[in-house]
Amino acid sequence: MELIKNLKEVSLLKGLFLAILGSILLAISAKIKIPFWPVPMTMQTFVVLLIGVLYGWKLGLITVSLYLFEGILGLPVFAGTPEKGVGLVYFTGPTMGYLLGFLVAVCLTGFFSYDKNFINNFIKLIFSVSFIYLLGLIWLGTVIGWDKPVFKLGAEPFLLAELLKVLILAILIPKILKLTGRSFR
Repeated sequence: MELIKNLKEVSLLKGLFLAILGSILLAISAKIKIPFWPVPMTMQTFVVLLIGVLYGWKLGLITVSLYLFEGILGLPVFAGTPEKGVGLVYFTGPTMGYLLGFLVAVCLTGFFSYDKNFINNFIKLIFSVSFIYLLGLIWLGTVIGWDKPVFKLGAEPFLLAELLKVLILAILIPKILKLTGRSFR
C-alpha cells in the first residue's frame, strides 16, 4: 500500500514538473519573434501543439491552463506583455479567443493518435490549430466589430507561418516519439 502511495506521489510530482516546464516553454515561445512575412512569427502555436503531442490531452490541458492562469495573475507570459498590459485586462483583450483556442488545440492534439504517415499527422495538426483561429476570430470580431475585416486582420497574416510550423511538427512527430521512447498511440 505504501508503494502505491509513493508511486502516486512520484507521478504527481512528475506531472507538476512537466506542466511547469511546459508553461515556461510556452512563455518563452511567446517572447521569441522570428522575422517572417507578412508579420513576425512567434512559436506559441507550435509549442501548444508540441505539448499536446508529447503530454497527451490531460497533462497538455493542465499545462496550457497553468500558462493561462499565470498570465491572468499578471505574470508577463503572453506575447505583447508587459508592453501592452498584463493580467486579466490583457487576457480579456482582442487575443482572448486565440488564448482560449490553445486549450481546444492542445486537447485535440493530445487526443489524436499519431503514426508514421506524414499526411495523417499533418491533417490532425491542421484540424487542431484551426480551433485557435476559429475561437480567435470569433472573439476578435466581437471585440472590434463584425463590420471590420476580421479574417484579414486576425488570421490571414499568420497563415503562412502557421502552415510552416505545422509542416515542421508533422515531420518531427515520428522522431519526437521515437526519441522520447513513446510508441505511436
